[in-house]
Amino acid sequence: MFLKPGFEEEYKKRHAALWPEMKKMLKDGGVGNYSIYWEKKTNMLFAYQETSGEGGSQDMGTNEMCQKWWDYMADIMEVNPDNSPISIPLPEMFHLD
Repeated sequence: MFLKPGFEEEYKKRHAALWPEMKKMLKDGGVGNYSIYWEKKTNMLFAYQETSGEGGSQDMGTNEMCQKWWDYMADIMEVNPDNSPISIPLPEMFHLD
């Protein structure tokens, strides 16, 4: 995902106050151990999450709460026409248990 330049603190502020309904939606959807990292030079955001199902948070776009969150974040991130964050799927190249 991509953060617009100059919005690092706002991004952190909004996630620090993540809506309780959004937390519940994620957890009910099987998403846990969720972290987002910021690469300063490129403003890229890398999300890591463990899931108990087949999909992750980006697959919850049909949920009204998710759409509301995307709309809320659209002014500080690069987004698609539906306000979902532009994201690049990353294939796993290595894993060690």
